[in-house]
Parts: sequence; C-alpha cells; structure tokens
Amino acid sequence: MSIFGTMKTAVSGMNAQANRLGTVGDNIANSSTTAYKGASTSFSSLVLPSTSGNYNSGGVETKVRYSVSEQGALEYTTSGSDLAIQGEGFFIVQDTAGNIFLTRAGSFVPDEEGYLVNAAGYMLLGYNADGGTPTTVVNSYDGLVPVKASNSAITAVATTNGSLTGNLNKSADAVAIGGWASDNSATTDVDMDSILKTSVTTYDEYGASVTYDFYFTKTGDNSWEVAAYNAADKSTTGSGSFPYSSTAIRADMVFDSKGLVSMSGTGAGADGKSLMVNGISFDLSGMNQLSSESLISEGSANGSPAESMTGIQIDSDGTVYATYAKSDPKALYQVAMATVQSPDNLKLFSGNVYKPTADSGVVTIGFAGTTGFGEIVAGALETSNVDLASELTEMIESQRSYTANSKVFQTGSDLMDVLINLAR
Repeated sequence: MSIFGTMKTAVSGMNAQANRLGTVGDNIANSSTTAYKGASTSFSSLVLPSTSGNYNSGGVETKVRYSVSEQGALEYTTSGSDLAIQGEGFFIVQDTAGNIFLTRAGSFVPDEEGYLVNAAGYMLLGYNADGGTPTTVVNSYDGLVPVKASNSAITAVATTNGSLTGNLNKSADAVAIGGWASDNSATTDVDMDSILKTSVTTYDEYGASVTYDFYFTKTGDNSWEVAAYNAADKSTTGSGSFPYSSTAIRADMVFDSKGLVSMSGTGAGADGKSLMVNGISFDLSGMNQLSSESLISEGSANGSPAESMTGIQIDSDGTVYATYAKSDPKALYQVAMATVQSPDNLKLFSGNVYKPTADSGVVTIGFAGTTGFGEIVAGALETSNVDLASELTEMIESQRSYTANSKVFQTGSDLMDVLINLAR
C-alpha cells in the first residue's frame, strides 16, 4: 500500500466533507428564504487498480443535488400579490436582460412601473387576456409578457350585451289596447301583475351610465310585449314614469309550455330571443311564463364606467383581474406555469431560479389547475423545505468525518517521516 496514496485518499475525504459542510451551511443560511430547496451531498467511491499483494487506496467524489421537487409548507401573508404554488410547476420569470428562468419564489410586489417583481428582482410573466381565454405556446416562451399590477389610465368599456331572466305570470289578465307600455299613456298602471317593470344600467363609449326601463305587458294568451325606454326621458311630473318623451323600442314575445318561443317586431334581434336597444343586445331567452308572480330574478349587462384601477386580484388558475371601486373585476392576464420531467435536475442560479438541462427534460408550459400543474394560492408564500434539525445533525457528522480523515492524513505524514529518517 502506498503511504502517499493514503494521504491523497485522506485529502479526498476531507474535500468531500468540506463540500458536505458547504451544503449544510447554505441550507442553514437559506432556511428562511422563500421557496428555497435544500441541497444535499451524495458520495461515490473512486477505486484504483490493485494487485493481490498491493492495495492502492482510491478516494471519494461528491455530487450536490437539490430537492426541487419537494414541496415546502405554505405561509400566509397580508399581500395579495404574494403567490405560492400548491403542487407541481414553476412560475416563469425574466431578469432585466430578458433571460427566462423558472422559480417557485412568489414574493411579488409591483415595481415603480407597476410590474410584478419578486425579492430577487425577477419579473413575473403571463399571457394577455385581451377579453378572451389565453392560449399557451407549448414549445416556446413566445407570447409571454410581463404582468402589470397597476394602470394609471382611466378606462371605460361600452355595454354591448345584457340579459334578463324571470317569470311572466300566465294567469295575469291581458291589458287592453291603449294601455300597453308602448302606447306611452300617462294612465298606464305599472303596478299590475300584467305589466312588469325593471331597469338595467348600461355604459356608453365614454363611460357615462345610461339606464333603460323595461316593461313587459301581457297582450293576450301566451303573448307579451316588451318595451324599452331611456330612463332619462321619463316624466318629471306626477307619480309615475309615463309619459316618456321618446318612442319605445319594442318587440312581441310568444311563449309555450317550455318557455320563450320567439320574438318579432322592430326591436327583435336576429336570433328571435333578444331585444336590440341602441346597439345593445339584451338576451331574453331566460324569461319564462308560469302561473306565478311576475318578477325579474336576475339581470345583468357588461361594460364599465370611467374609473381607474384600485388593485389586482389573482385566482387559483392564475387569472389576474383588475379591480375597480364600482365595476366588476376585469381579466388582464393569466399567469403562465412551467414544468419539466425531472425538476431535481434543473440548474440552479442566484436568486432561487432555475434553467432546464438535458437531464431535467424539456419545459412544458400550461396554466394552474390543469393536468400536471398545481394551483396558485394568492396571499401566501412557499417556505424553505430545509429541516434545521437534520442540517445540524449533518453538520456534526461532517465535522467528525472530517476530523477522522485528517487523522488518516496525519498518520500517513508520520509514517513518511519514519521512512525519511531511515535514510539517515
């Protein structure tokens, strides 16, 4: 056996334990780092050729691995822009140079321009909603844009469609000609069950509100008239809205036992189930005729007034909504997610971000909540998966092993001294 070889083996052992201590130190230092994945050192032996009468000591080599696929616990915060992933997948982010990375560190806050940036300075990417459902580009990062959480511009969305759902009383008496709402009579009684009134607020292209009054008047067996007026044109005298200063937009409605059959007249839409009011299509297919009280159970219209964003709201599927003081939330983006076949083989970079390698497999892009991807939890962060108790145990083991290897080296050095002294 070579004494010099033994000393080299001991040096190899000390270097290996030093690497192990290095990963322990990193893990302890990052035990509070958002979504940090613990590092571990694996050992493999190096064997040199030996003969029956002469043993050549080899050594040991190390390989550092990261437990990227191991989920950390979720910790809830008070910030709605903090994001955690429950399950598989990564956020897609970019640095200031436009380089794309993967990460699970979701401590995002708006920067000075309103873009969502995490604590390491990486910008969150997603797809524009553009009023529809985004689609991914599965084989590249094309189409991804930075997610912006604020907008100083005042916006308005004109109403294009609405709907009314409810019941018209089949048992109500028909209203005589001359008493229909479209006759615009000052004596029209809107309190009767035979005439049902409701109002819907819409918005023009400038964001100004426009309210329309709808009247459903029973005109005969299984037949009703629907008439719509601009509420701004109603009477300012007396106790009611009639007469209006404008002409009604009207249509005739025919029902059978299954509901609305058809609509006809100057205001009827091409589908025979809607009323066209100044370019706005009101869907009335949800209206029914049963022997019960006439009432509107639900009504809605799209569009929004002129106002600024007050913030954002992020759903579990990654949809980023702009929130407003008065209007309904509006979808702006959908956060993109990525996954690989072997997350533990991703290459780690500073800032707790990763890039794919040949061993990790190709990147697949999708959305939260779909097959192969976890859900996004807003107002939470994924904590480090480091177990401090295990790391402290590893540290003690490494220290003992390092000391033992140093003793081997010292013994070899002493034996070398003996050999050198033989020549004296």
